Amino acid sequence: MVTSKDAAYRRPEAILGILRQVQREKGYLSPEVIYQVAEELGLPPRQLWEVASFYSLYDLAPQGQHVIRICKSSPCHVRGAGEVLLALEEELGIKPGETTADGLFTLKEVSCLGLCSVAPAMMVGELVYGKLTGASVKEIIGKYYKNVD
Repeated sequence: MVTSKDAAYRRPEAILGILRQVQREKGYLSPEVIYQVAEELGLPPRQLWEVASFYSLYDLAPQGQHVIRICKSSPCHVRGAGEVLLALEEELGIKPGETTADGLFTLKEVSCLGLCSVAPAMMVGELVYGKLTGASVKEIIGKYYKNVD
């Protein structure tokens, strides 16, 4: 994980990247991981919890293999995010906050992905999908299922 107590690592802007890297390695930010990183950085664990719980790209519990984040901002909503969410729920058989029984997908609604120019939008892992429709979502999810076989 983090190997330096260098002051550069303790800057607030560095914490975001460090937590993302640790999450990639561990899968999610468990309490044990947060405390370990805080100790390695010489920071209070509370500070890392505040960051990790504020940003929607951090996971504080185990997730499916593919985390789908659907944007619910006003631009996405106006351009059809509701239809996209319904298509996702139908295709996956889960609601936001749930993981499919096979552990392949976790569905999350997030306040904003910063992708207003391609609204409605979602991310699957770190891949961005925009200008979505119910039909395009089913096609996208189908590709992930084909890669499992």
